[in-house]
Amino acid sequence: MDKIYDVIIIGGGPIGLACGVEAQKNNLDYLILEKGALTNSIYNYPVNMTFFSTSDRLEMANIPFMSVGNKPTRTEALEYYRRIYFHFKLKVNLYEGVQTLNKVDNGFQIITTKGEYLTKKIVLATGFYDLPNLMNVPGEELPKVMHYYKEPWAFISQKVLVVGGANSAVDAALETWRKGAEVSMVLLGDEIDENVKYWVRPDIMNRIKEGSIQAFPNSKIKEIREKEVVISTPDGDMTIENDWVLAMTGYKPNFALLDQLGVELSLDEKRQPCYDQANQESNVPGVYLAGVVCGGLNTREFFIENSIVHADSIMRDIKEKLS
Repeated sequence: MDKIYDVIIIGGGPIGLACGVEAQKNNLDYLILEKGALTNSIYNYPVNMTFFSTSDRLEMANIPFMSVGNKPTRTEALEYYRRIYFHFKLKVNLYEGVQTLNKVDNGFQIITTKGEYLTKKIVLATGFYDLPNLMNVPGEELPKVMHYYKEPWAFISQKVLVVGGANSAVDAALETWRKGAEVSMVLLGDEIDENVKYWVRPDIMNRIKEGSIQAFPNSKIKEIREKEVVISTPDGDMTIENDWVLAMTGYKPNFALLDQLGVELSLDEKRQPCYDQANQESNVPGVYLAGVVCGGLNTREFFIENSIVHADSIMRDIKEKLS
């Protein structure tokens, strides 16, 4: 506990790693804390996922991102960030979750699952993939309800209900259907989200149109039972047989860490954290925000490709203020 870091970065995803690279460039004494595997969110993506962005837009630190196709796969991304980690010999503590953040006289105290640290500055690069948006309906706690989807093999010859109409939901619906599942979808709106990957959206629309996948538009889950699901539709409640519910309802940032430090959130539905766009410093001096956490509940505003620049802004500002 006698050691005081210049900066501790919470989150070992692509933006957290970019912050580590820039901290090294600025000769800052830093540490990255990651509660799971390296780039844990990407590790938890569906196995067969393809990124919307092209590989060149995901590059950092002048290290080329080589992929077989124009748009990289999950596996190619994991390999790229592994190379970044070893190339720069980044200081990352994996499988060490942050539990408590406290303001102290000389900076901040961080208590984790494995120890305690003191640091002059903190960067929150925690993303938003760790906490799913719950439906808050009876039966959501049943083992058959899943908020993360990995691969289709477990759902062969099963009755699967996919909740949601965005990219994750569409990928899950198409993959499980193609492996032999009987798939239905519950859509909050009229149809599949218009922002779904352009090469995938026609596929799911055609499957729904031909009746291969049944869709319930303008509907929501009312109750989940062991072998059934009750759906509220414009035509009244419907009960369908069901083995699995894949609730692809989106995710949200870890607001608890922001609250512990006193980071202010907007009062509208976005709950967007307060920060200076020039240097990413929040309303709490010494606390910086990087990546998609900056968007609050608006998780479609920030992506890897438009958040990498946060790392340079943050570390230059920290270097200047510590000089």
